[in-house]
Amino acid sequence: MERKKIYLLFTDTGSMLTKMIKLYTKKPYNHASIVFDEQLMEVYSFGRKKPRNPFVGGFVYEDVRQGLFINARCAIYSCNVTEDQIEKMRSFINKIEKEKHLYRYNLLGLISFIINKPLHRKNAYFCSEFVARVLNEGELLSFQKPHALISPYDLQNIEALKLEYEGQLAHLCTDLPKEYSMVI
Repeated sequence: MERKKIYLLFTDTGSMLTKMIKLYTKKPYNHASIVFDEQLMEVYSFGRKKPRNPFVGGFVYEDVRQGLFINARCAIYSCNVTEDQIEKMRSFINKIEKEKHLYRYNLLGLISFIINKPLHRKNAYFCSEFVARVLNEGELLSFQKPHALISPYDLQNIEALKLEYEGQLAHLCTDLPKEYSMVI
């Protein structure tokens, strides 16, 4: 069975919201995204729908070559997966994408995360909660705690992940023409 890779992208955009979250977590990266290609063209998460407004959020297709990502620091991890696992993850994401108007950012869940009380809201996720759910839907792994309590740092520490790159995201994207794959 041929193995493929998916990637988890962890970023620090330096935004005011990120700085506030960082004060609490004391971790370098506080945003998580799932990536299905080496060119960083197929990047999904839950986050800002409008770059200047952190309170309007939901399911997002992220263009890491612009907006808040231009000055972001990042860590990219890879994970070996089967075609069947990719298909299950994509199916879950495609369902959300088709109904994205029904989904919103789980800001209340983020607040409940701080007090260690999971808040499950229908059609609402924060970034790491979403990525954890995608990994679970793909039957990559199951978590010992509720998805609503999974942080980007928890995801970063999954044993099956391999660090591929850490540094300025813009440096990687500059060296990465769209038609070429990641040299990591």
